[in-house]
Amino acid sequence: MKVSLFIPCLTDQFFPQVGINVYKVLKKAGAEVDYPAEQTCCGQPAFNSGYHAEAIDLAQRFLKVFRNSQYIVAPSGSCTSMVKMFYPEILEDPGLHDLLHDITTKTYEFSDFLVNVMGVKDLGVHFPHKVTYHDACHLLRELKVKDPPRDLLRHVRGLELIEMEQSETCCGFGGTFSVKYPEISTAMAEDKAATIAGTGAEYVVANDSSCLMQIGGYLSRNGFAAKPLHLADLLGENL
Repeated sequence: MKVSLFIPCLTDQFFPQVGINVYKVLKKAGAEVDYPAEQTCCGQPAFNSGYHAEAIDLAQRFLKVFRNSQYIVAPSGSCTSMVKMFYPEILEDPGLHDLLHDITTKTYEFSDFLVNVMGVKDLGVHFPHKVTYHDACHLLRELKVKDPPRDLLRHVRGLELIEMEQSETCCGFGGTFSVKYPEISTAMAEDKAATIAGTGAEYVVANDSSCLMQIGGYLSRNGFAAKPLHLADLLGENL
């Protein structure tokens, strides 16, 4: 099984260890992994900001870069959703129809791919800590991925998974939303931090680095004990 890594911009620039750990986990699971060096942004920031022409250019580039991949895997529900849900909306060129269909059907978020494609839930990981899980909006609402990350967490030895109240409530990041509406974004992060603290968990795990940057920033600035952790880091650093 051959997998091409799709590493989103925010992950590449701020959380490069997430990409490294996705590679480690997929290799441990038995995949042959490559990283197409020509990849750039998927176009989501431009699309969400109304720059559809620029988003289309980036989407077309994505199709060309990954056209020969067997599978495409990303540690982000947000960017995976851009490819699977919104590329068909903005790429109306009939000449791209077959390639677009091929790309969207073989692109997966990391946990979804491990559990539902590779059939892997237990990687032999040991992490003796209390953990709560945050459902990222795009991953849950658009890709309908809820159980796979929890399946992986439940198979980690020593880990205690404590579900927070309103785990499905948005953290307030929303990409450009947090820049345009910082007061609302901060209030949403405050609510999320309170629910995390209520679990007594040592770590809050999510599958999107953007959510973890938002949540982690609020937690650290306001003296909360819980630490943000990407699922790929939890698994990859403890294999």
